[in-house]
Amino acid sequence: MTLRIDISGPPSGRLRFAVSPLAELTAMLHVLAEPAHHPRLAGWAGDVWAGLRPELAERLREADFLWRSSRADFLVPARPRATLAEELDDVDRIDDETYVTAALITTCGSNRVRFAAPSPLTDAAERERTLGLAQARGALQEAFAERLLADPADVRARVRHTLEQCADAFFDAAWTGVAGHLAADLRLKNDLLRHQGIGTALASVSGAVTLAPDGDSVIVDKLQDSATAAHGTGVTFLPSVFGRPHLVAVHAPGWQPVVQYPVAGADPPEPVSLETVTLRLEALAHPVRLRLLRTLARGPHTTGELADAWGLSPPEVSRHLAVLRRAGLLTARRRGRYVRHALNLPELTALGTDVLAAVLR
Repeated sequence: MTLRIDISGPPSGRLRFAVSPLAELTAMLHVLAEPAHHPRLAGWAGDVWAGLRPELAERLREADFLWRSSRADFLVPARPRATLAEELDDVDRIDDETYVTAALITTCGSNRVRFAAPSPLTDAAERERTLGLAQARGALQEAFAERLLADPADVRARVRHTLEQCADAFFDAAWTGVAGHLAADLRLKNDLLRHQGIGTALASVSGAVTLAPDGDSVIVDKLQDSATAAHGTGVTFLPSVFGRPHLVAVHAPGWQPVVQYPVAGADPPEPVSLETVTLRLEALAHPVRLRLLRTLARGPHTTGELADAWGLSPPEVSRHLAVLRRAGLLTARRRGRYVRHALNLPELTALGTDVLAAVLR
């Protein structure tokens, strides 16, 4: 599955490499929400949680779907600024309709959810549909969606205040530690772009990012199977230390395409037994099972949700899930009438960093 970003047009400005404090804070928030995705940062996450004031910890939990499985578009800026405050000021300038739509996409499930006219802010039927989608994801999502639709200004102010509190609690210190690493990567990428061209610069981002043979599109190996355009605006690439191993692509209609990529590291793969590798690679050999795992990387899903996402029958999905469970790559938890399946990240990690990165990005 791939995302194709059309960059045809004048050569200048088609690619932009920049550093974003807000995007890196969002990556940190994801680590706090999903520390198992980032085993080498689990200690950092534990220390942060231990030091948070209860009020801030509760605020992070009540809105973590804005950054847990995917990123709300306004948290990954296409025009980064030098400071977090400046980037938050830019978010404040977004109109309510655009902000609410971006927040609802992550609140109600995934980027496969679409919100179009009429708006849930003004249309009662669309509002009910939206609240139904949020309710299906959980009580926190439902409560957040209700508040957002009832009083967008209040929710926006609360989210900004939460992010500002994060700056004082942990971001400023962490940013001091990674800013130099990000700046060094930025210099390297811009040097490659200037002297060796777009193709080489993209290859240095990730093996999952390439330039199409015609030179008019960037191809990103992601869960999405869709296309977006960057005519006249270009694509922004943001390096991230805390985002490893994820490759995050923002490409919703109306937003300039942004790719947040992990800064390269030298972490060695975890040693695993040949018997374990054989069992799990056999489970991963089927392309449908790999797709299901990449979907589950966004968060727990029921069999029915996975079937709807991929146009498969529930029995077919169940058979594939059974294979993955036998290999120890999934966990299952019943919630009321539904069983929600999730990645068994420790066991997936044992396969090695390449497999983990391919599934999680």
